[in-house]
Amino acid sequence: MNSPTANPNETILFVTGRLAERGLREVVAGIAEKLGFRYEIAVPGIQVAALLHVSLLIKRLTVPQHVSRVILPGWCQGDLSELEQHFGKPFESGPRDLYDLPEYFGLTKRRAADLSRYSVEILAEINHATRMPLSEIVREAKALVASGANVIDVGGVPGESSPRIAEIVLTLRGEGMRVSIDSFDRHEVEQAVGAGAELILSCNHSNIDWVTALGVEVVAIPDVPQDLDSLDRLIERLRASDTTFRVDPIIEPIGMGFTASLQRYMRVREKYPDVPMMMGIGNITELTEVDSAGVNMILAAVCEELGIQSVLTTQVVNWCRSSVAEFDAARRLMYHAVAARTIPKHLGSSLVMLRDARLKPRSRESLQQFAAALTDPNFRIFAEAGELHLMNRYGHWHGSDVFRLFEQATTTAAASGISTNSPAFQSQVPIDTSHAFYLGYELARAEIALHLGKQYTQDEPMQWGLLGPTRASSTAALHEKNRDETS
Repeated sequence: MNSPTANPNETILFVTGRLAERGLREVVAGIAEKLGFRYEIAVPGIQVAALLHVSLLIKRLTVPQHVSRVILPGWCQGDLSELEQHFGKPFESGPRDLYDLPEYFGLTKRRAADLSRYSVEILAEINHATRMPLSEIVREAKALVASGANVIDVGGVPGESSPRIAEIVLTLRGEGMRVSIDSFDRHEVEQAVGAGAELILSCNHSNIDWVTALGVEVVAIPDVPQDLDSLDRLIERLRASDTTFRVDPIIEPIGMGFTASLQRYMRVREKYPDVPMMMGIGNITELTEVDSAGVNMILAAVCEELGIQSVLTTQVVNWCRSSVAEFDAARRLMYHAVAARTIPKHLGSSLVMLRDARLKPRSRESLQQFAAALTDPNFRIFAEAGELHLMNRYGHWHGSDVFRLFEQATTTAAASGISTNSPAFQSQVPIDTSHAFYLGYELARAEIALHLGKQYTQDEPMQWGLLGPTRASSTAALHEKNRDETS
């Protein structure tokens, strides 16, 4: 492969697919400005760069005479010498990810994506708030704000009319929080608005006559989810009354019309391109028994592409207990991906929690060589090649049963004539209470990493995305910074 360095006298042709063309132009422009070379971009009639092949390029690519060399995406398959022979120009395989091109050319590593911005507001609901102690409401609301919530939604209990709403809203407003009220009960809604609630969930033909008299924004919903005609009539009346509103066509749970409800959001957006919209994503995350991070990512993508500016979510069921933080991370990733027209990959790993974005595997042969070179009795632990590995100067034990590995390791010396209780063994393999605890702890971590497909490194913490302690503290700091700047 040719040297990735560049000189001002050459013109480099970069080849890519249609989806990556815009991103490639932005990245290459910066590199060319720093290094002084000229460049051109070629898109040989293919969407995804990963599908490029030498045989296709021979048929579709055109290389101008003034081009000095051609750089292909690292995904390109086939023998590059065929291209060099066909076009009479040097060809080289660049990085697989176009954002690694600066490093490829000897410049600094790729700049981290700016994930400080987002366009979707999070309303985090406290369910059945009127039945909770006030101190618990404040504690939960503060936790939701720290996770990324912009508005705390006070949820009433259907069929009940609580006199506590005003106290709850006043208390949350006193803590500096924005508040909405989720109730169809007139007494509760009027209390909330009088105490400072800025948004009413929700408005349809059953309450429009009195809701519009309160002078705050409402969420307009159809009388029944499938009846978009009722939503059209409601929008006309809200406009006539000069009431500020946002529209929620109602997303329905999977198995209850989920796909059809997505189509309704698309139809409403097409008919009302400038009307603010909201989506109650808790209907999916709470009612679908699956880890919620990926679900939140997809829902954030739908909201970003359709211009849905707010979501209502909860985190009651255990599998979605971190939904607010997940959607906060997702909305930032999706905003950057859509704005920059780039695929949401290698932008940030905060939502890769059960597995790791990248692994650094060691081969069985390298592990065997490492074990053979050990000269001390200290145990090394690895989770590689589908097995757990425990090794020291006395041997290399591997398998899937942690207890069996430990038994084998501690009886090896005895099999060699050294009792595990003898002073000779204890002086060479000192397994006291604290050491036994340490080995058990590390082997358990290694086993977890092996099952989940995570990177395990002895004595180093595993990465848990936004659920990890480092990520959690940095996320809270980011939210605090955003609040300071806003205020």
